[in-house]
Amino acid sequence: MHNQTKLISILSEGGFHSGEALGARLGVSRTAVWKTIKKLSEYGLDIHSVRGKGYRLSHAIELLDAGNILEETGKKCQSRIAEIDVFLKHSSTNAWLMAKASPEPDKGHVCFAEMQTEGRGRRGRKWVSPFGENLYLSILWQFPADPQMLSGLGLALSVAIVRALDELGVHDVGLKWPNDVIWNKRKLAGILVEMVAESTGPCRVVMGVGLNINFQSSASQQIDQPWVDLKTILGRTPSRNKIAGVVLRHLLNVIILYEQRGLAPFIEEWRNHDAYKGQRVDILMYKNNISGICEGIDNMGALQVRSGNGPIQKFTSGEISLRGRPAPEQ
Repeated sequence: MHNQTKLISILSEGGFHSGEALGARLGVSRTAVWKTIKKLSEYGLDIHSVRGKGYRLSHAIELLDAGNILEETGKKCQSRIAEIDVFLKHSSTNAWLMAKASPEPDKGHVCFAEMQTEGRGRRGRKWVSPFGENLYLSILWQFPADPQMLSGLGLALSVAIVRALDELGVHDVGLKWPNDVIWNKRKLAGILVEMVAESTGPCRVVMGVGLNINFQSSASQQIDQPWVDLKTILGRTPSRNKIAGVVLRHLLNVIILYEQRGLAPFIEEWRNHDAYKGQRVDILMYKNNISGICEGIDNMGALQVRSGNGPIQKFTSGEISLRGRPAPEQ
């Protein structure tokens, strides 16, 4: 795996590199270089091969590096990280951490991947995860709280993403209940919270975050809803390691405070970014759908919807989805 990482870094320098030159820098044969190139192509990387010139990457990729991420995260949060892993390729960072033993109390096990083959969103949806284009991050944390007290955790984590994006220069961000971060009604990031709880004792929670940074591959065509990435918003591509470190720092700060005080410190901030309050929405459920006016969230994080002249109905996240709908024509 080391040679794969090093080879991507070399090819990201630009220009063509001969197999012989690459072999010399990697300390391997030209045949080994060819095999590694073939493996990288399986990741979806666009590597050009020209006889007499060698190989080059169609565009530079800044690979994630644990040391660079931790530097951006800062010393305070570094002390809250028990382990940090960065994979070139993984099936699912959330699934991998779900199978791991819990870290010591008040610390998290952090996992990044350059690509995922089985990335997941809510309700079993596929999270499109091409190589080196976006951010795929999961954190395993052990909470002492009753699982019911964790029902608003996804909302708090959404606030963490908003704070991180604001620091990175992305403003006017909206939140879509229960776990989507949007910009101009297009999805920018999503959160998936999964837990393993016993009837008594602590609760193991894995919090996954996907953030669109720079979608370049055809994989973006697999997304079945409007989306946007940071490059489109900012007109440039920020350092992926900086993004990873800033996002991780804000997530950890929110997790620590949530563990102490629950959802209360984040309610008003979430409401200030609520993208659908006062708008007509559809609540999609397996058996039936409900339409009405979104009345925002209550103090426990439940979604409130008023249908017609009836009373307000409340929904917890569960297996339902919110969809905005256009206002009726006048």
